[in-house]
Amino acid sequence: MSLMKSIFGATTALALTAGGSFADPALIYDLGGKFDKSFNEAAYNGAKRWVDETGGSYKELEMQSEAQREQALRRLAESGANPIVTTGFAFADTLQTVAPDYPDTKFAIIDSVVDLPNVRSVVFKEEQGSYLVGMLAAEASKSDTIGFIGGMDIPLIRKFACGYVQGAKAAKPEIKVVQAMTGTTPAAWNDPVKGAELAKAQIAQGADVIYAAAGATGIGILQAAADEKILSIGVDSNQNMLHPGQVLTSMVKRVDNAVYDMFKAGPDMQTGTVVLGLAEDGVGYAMDDNNADLVTAEMRAPVDDAAKKIASGEIAVHDFTTDSTCPVE
Repeated sequence: MSLMKSIFGATTALALTAGGSFADPALIYDLGGKFDKSFNEAAYNGAKRWVDETGGSYKELEMQSEAQREQALRRLAESGANPIVTTGFAFADTLQTVAPDYPDTKFAIIDSVVDLPNVRSVVFKEEQGSYLVGMLAAEASKSDTIGFIGGMDIPLIRKFACGYVQGAKAAKPEIKVVQAMTGTTPAAWNDPVKGAELAKAQIAQGADVIYAAAGATGIGILQAAADEKILSIGVDSNQNMLHPGQVLTSMVKRVDNAVYDMFKAGPDMQTGTVVLGLAEDGVGYAMDDNNADLVTAEMRAPVDDAAKKIASGEIAVHDFTTDSTCPVE
């Protein structure tokens, strides 16, 4: 497998190395690092699965700062990488600028929509998966108070929060949901210390289940919850194994499948917008040996029933990104 690494020194010059053919796909991780145990790592897992199955090679780059985005995309395009997959909404403006300059290169973005002829946009119905874990949180809570901690305060993360509250109140109308965001800049995705502080503050308010939708910041949230002997909920990747018996479940977002499918398609990748929800197996909740004793069959039954009704359209989950008034707060 060929790897593309970025090295920024005092001159902020980007040094790239890669092997393989010019037809190699490429993957750029957002801030927080490839092994964030969450969003970026889900993307990596999709690329790794493609490599394991095909023996192919790809180029990869880990973002270190906002200033790298445009230069990184241009260097990859000029190296012949195709397609180039970007992770995170923050690449949207850069793609609007760069993609038109390379009309023969296919680009992709996960978590935002860029309407250009050579760009594939993949977005998820995170509110649907969050609804399901909200139901589980309410069912598991003994204090009737649960928490939500987001990363950067943006509509995408508010979408997670709104779906979570809607699901929790569907399961237990009297439930109280305390909410917090880590910050308003991209640094909010990689601040586990701040995440732990916010978790402890919510625990002090009586929360006994906390949902972390905060990238690498979530590592601190899950750790604080485990230390305080309460339950947590992971996000994007299956994080149940980080604290076995303490992570109630994880809201999985199949970023891995999205990356795998795009790498498999290669330069023939179709462009346009793809929306993945429960009906498309794009989101869900994780069950494994690490949380089997926490989620009973009696708890799962109404959640799985709700999942079927959401997939069919019988239950509508509010999408905060299309209407910023959450109906349940």
